[in-house]
Amino acid sequence: MTIEQVTRQLTSYIRDPESVDRPEGFEARRLNIYRDLFYKNIEGFISSGFPVLRSLYEDDDWRDIVRDFMIQHRCHTPYFLEISQEFLLYLQNSRVQRAEDPAFMQELAHYEWVELALDVSEEDLDAVAVIADGDLLEGVPRVSPLAWSLAYQYPVHLIGEKFQPQQVAELPTYLIVYRNLDEEVGFMEINSVTARMLEILLQDQSLTGRQVLAQIAAELNHADPRQVVAAGLEIMQQLRGLGIILGITA
Repeated sequence: MTIEQVTRQLTSYIRDPESVDRPEGFEARRLNIYRDLFYKNIEGFISSGFPVLRSLYEDDDWRDIVRDFMIQHRCHTPYFLEISQEFLLYLQNSRVQRAEDPAFMQELAHYEWVELALDVSEEDLDAVAVIADGDLLEGVPRVSPLAWSLAYQYPVHLIGEKFQPQQVAELPTYLIVYRNLDEEVGFMEINSVTARMLEILLQDQSLTGRQVLAQIAAELNHADPRQVVAAGLEIMQQLRGLGIILGITA
């Protein structure tokens, strides 16, 4: 056998030791140590990256998920910190839905992955050129690159062992997950209007705060646009206080 053939046989066994024969020429004891070490490392990173999802499964069922991930998915990165993203891709593209899988599984996993992705992001907020205390109406508000506006069919931020919704909610759940200047990751539940405001700010980074809020008032067909501008300014100021809006473009 060539080295490539031996390597493929070895890695196939490591991924799926219950279905693949142990490769010849390896001492069973040492091979088992390597096999178990490989699994425990992968399982540890996934469990720490998705603690809520992990808590919803019995040990045997969770073990089956991790093993199926190792068998079915082919990672495109060797970095341990990116295993969580690879696991999310597995859930979205490779995993066949099973009876024990909750309907919100993919959305919950995405929400937990976002928290980790923001926590380890190397984005430097100090390098973003803004006037922190600038006029949010007359200037161009700058949304932090470490603030992600998200929409889910399930209230993923509330899910846990004691709350597992069985049906899609009547209205979407809108969240901002962010990392502030103190390197703390947090989240904020918002409504659809605030989510739309952030969407416009990110789509067109030439609009002033007043222009953005005027556009929202027009979309709402509001009888008094001045009320929308006043309420919108309060929200922008709140978001700036949290580090979601960094200020206005310098």
